[in-house]
Amino acid sequence: MHKILKSWLTAGHEKKILLLRHGDTGAGDDEKRFIGQSDVPLNDMGRHQAHYWRQCLAEAPPAHIVSSDLRRCMQTARIIAAGQHTPVTPQAGLREILLGKWEGMTFRRVRERWPDAFEKRGRDLAHFRPPGGESFLDLQHRAVPAFEQAVRQPGRRILIVAHAGVNRMILCHLLGMPAANLFRISQDCGALNLIDDRAGRHRIVSLNLIPSPSGRRNGYPAAADRRPDGDSGPPV
Repeated sequence: MHKILKSWLTAGHEKKILLLRHGDTGAGDDEKRFIGQSDVPLNDMGRHQAHYWRQCLAEAPPAHIVSSDLRRCMQTARIIAAGQHTPVTPQAGLREILLGKWEGMTFRRVRERWPDAFEKRGRDLAHFRPPGGESFLDLQHRAVPAFEQAVRQPGRRILIVAHAGVNRMILCHLLGMPAANLFRISQDCGALNLIDDRAGRHRIVSLNLIPSPSGRRNGYPAAADRRPDGDSGPPV
């Protein structure tokens, strides 16, 4: 078991919230793309990452798993739940940011077609909405209530499986950080965040625990990992 995780799971009497980003999908490996609610599956690396956490949690499994209903999250959740008889509840409120007309498009193509909007996104990341899409504040306003509902599930350990953008907006909320600072928080594919819940008061114990030395990959991040200037965020 991951040493930090093992120590945390057995310490104290607080409720333990495990906030996990889904495993790798390879989406956008060919060229930087906006990948939000495209329903892409896990790749081999992503399945490996999910199996890693399944093994780590075998001795202290979560009482309940709440997952974004997008396929990459549900696959991650079901791999972890397999053999543990742990219920998995899909939650649409935990879906990744809605990117509207930009969904699936390359950064290069968006910059060519909507140059003014692309520049505006960089100036006001928290409030900017692509055509037909959400802003990161919109995302936060639906994801935080979904998170709060999930942590009210019975049991001492609750696993929430979501996305880079979703996790960042939840963590910004818990830390009291402005939404515009979301890219100061790394969220690698398959990475885990540990949160203590003391009667509704949350304390961040650890951020972005990667599943193994092979958990990182040399590829392009998903849309929520892109910095507003179009450069990649932290490597995934």
